[in-house]
Amino acid sequence: MHRTITSHSRDLPDGTTFPWIADGLAFGGDYSPEQWPEDVWLEDVRLMQQAGVDSVNVGVFSWGLIEVADGVFEFGWLDRVLDLLHEHGIGVNLATPTAAPPMWLLQDHPEVLRVDADGRTVAPGGRLGWSPSSSVFREFALRIVERLAERYGAHPALRMWHVSNELGNENHRCHSAESDRAFQTWSAERHGSLDALNEHWGTAFWGHRYTAFDQVRTPRWTGTAHNPGLLLDFERFSSDALLAHYRAERDVLRRITPDVPITTNTMIQGGPGVHQYATWAREVDLVANDHYVIGADPEGHGELAFSADRTRGIADGQPWLLIEHSTSAVNWQPRNRAKAPGEMTRNSLAHVARGADGVLFFQWRQSTAGSEQFHSAVVPHAGADTKVFREACELGALLRRIGEVTGSTVERARVAIVVSEDAAAALRSGPKPTVDLDPFAEALAFHRAFTRIGVAVDVVPPGTAPDGYALVVLPTVPLVPTADVERLDAWVRAGGTLLVTPFTGIVDDHNRVVTGGHPGALRSLVGARVEEFFPLLEGETVTTSDGSTGRVWTEWGRADGAEVTATFTSGVLAGLPSAYRNALGAGSVRLLSTHLDRASRGRLVGALVAELGIEPVVPGEDGLERVRRSGPDGSWVFAINHGAEPLAMTAHGTDLVSGADVDGRFVVPGGAVAVVREAVTR
Repeated sequence: MHRTITSHSRDLPDGTTFPWIADGLAFGGDYSPEQWPEDVWLEDVRLMQQAGVDSVNVGVFSWGLIEVADGVFEFGWLDRVLDLLHEHGIGVNLATPTAAPPMWLLQDHPEVLRVDADGRTVAPGGRLGWSPSSSVFREFALRIVERLAERYGAHPALRMWHVSNELGNENHRCHSAESDRAFQTWSAERHGSLDALNEHWGTAFWGHRYTAFDQVRTPRWTGTAHNPGLLLDFERFSSDALLAHYRAERDVLRRITPDVPITTNTMIQGGPGVHQYATWAREVDLVANDHYVIGADPEGHGELAFSADRTRGIADGQPWLLIEHSTSAVNWQPRNRAKAPGEMTRNSLAHVARGADGVLFFQWRQSTAGSEQFHSAVVPHAGADTKVFREACELGALLRRIGEVTGSTVERARVAIVVSEDAAAALRSGPKPTVDLDPFAEALAFHRAFTRIGVAVDVVPPGTAPDGYALVVLPTVPLVPTADVERLDAWVRAGGTLLVTPFTGIVDDHNRVVTGGHPGALRSLVGARVEEFFPLLEGETVTTSDGSTGRVWTEWGRADGAEVTATFTSGVLAGLPSAYRNALGAGSVRLLSTHLDRASRGRLVGALVAELGIEPVVPGEDGLERVRRSGPDGSWVFAINHGAEPLAMTAHGTDLVSGADVDGRFVVPGGAVAVVREAVTR
């Protein structure tokens, strides 16, 4: 069974398609045979076949082992690896190894190294230590990419190109002289003139007016706060510089191997780094994402579901690939919790439920040396006779049993939560009223509230058309583009319901505050006018007349056409509005003036879904994660029980996990997963 990946790359003809990388759901992970003697390779492919592995990422950090000196290439070991994998029916996602330049390159050309905000040049020995703006690095990187494409473009094991690795992870910012020049050029192109730049950034403050573009510098350490407009534009520039490097590598691969799909691994879960991932998604043939559960989070599965929905959102609802996650503990968190029995399977199936057509791990065999020697793998230090490897084999068999879902898509939800990396960058660019504002945490909190009651949610980027949604949530989105405000206005008037939480619509596209009262860009939509912010101190809470508890934030506001639906009953703002409802055409806008605690948020979400007639994916008990994928051949309900106690739902069909027929009430045991092929195609 093969399906096609519709290319999103703008430089390809419309309708260009590529074969899927596996026969069904892809299963495997990062394979680093260069770390092991060749007799281990034979054991590896035998164990891969035992586990059902059909897809591995190869060569991610192998530049220095391929190009052993400037222009001196040794491909023999990689030839043998790819031949061996092909002989055993295992497809290869071949990486361009540019994440980790060889030591000889860094020694001969130290100018390629990244410079931090304190002016320190990073030393060789890490990864992604290079500057995205370095022309010298680009020249060497494209040479190794070209040689790889020419040598392996027709190799029968090749399924996909994997460009570099986690672009923007360690090299998300650079302050070198070359980066300065690139930022100056970028700023001139973006703003068009010095007068426009000075106006957009508000450089009259502190008298920092620019009279030439070569005065524009990347925001190095100054001892004081930088201009918020400059900071936001530097984040945008940095993302664009990384994207330009990706495009350069991709274009070499496309020229030589036009029939092979190309991707790079995003980090949707991460914070500062690449942002505006929806832009990146249009440049790849398949969205591929890395995700790692945060061990210290007792509800890490909720964050996983949120990140998976975000990934599907930037993929425009199309299937995507989980290209990295962990079998058990990672090595980079303060305390690296190992996964409990069954957790690996639940994590994996949660990604598949939300649109992933493959489950790949970092990595295949656990390293004995190097900085990630204690990062878990499919084959641990203890070998194949282990809990982890046995569970991996069971997972491989399970993915084959449910392989019929490949190519199906998650049904469009009736609820959308807007998450904007650009708005988050605006929030962290310059001091704000409180350090406790976190747009990702606010979005995650609402996502958890809907997910807990089984209601599907689409997590979408700015610019997504709201048509078809009953409810859209703007959870602390300080920068809302004018075009989005206009779309939301028309959608609300046509019958939509918009929920706005504090510090949304505060600044314009240049991070300048919209004057006249908050929430600036949304003021006419919400029908209220906020005069002053009253952030709460750490641990402080307030109560409201509708029985809610507020935290983090309060604000002094008044209705300006809206109905006041609740007031503060404690604190200095007692008696002032805490929530508003503005009827607008056939729809309405709700504005909150505080961040709700968990219980209050849950009550609000429950009331909204009841009022709007939004049903769960299937009826079931709270806490049971439920998602539906559907396609031309049928529909499947994924039910994941992350708790210890059994939870029930109502479904009709066959559970592909247990083989049981389902006709009505169906119990999912604690820690278990069900995938019900529904009896009636929807």
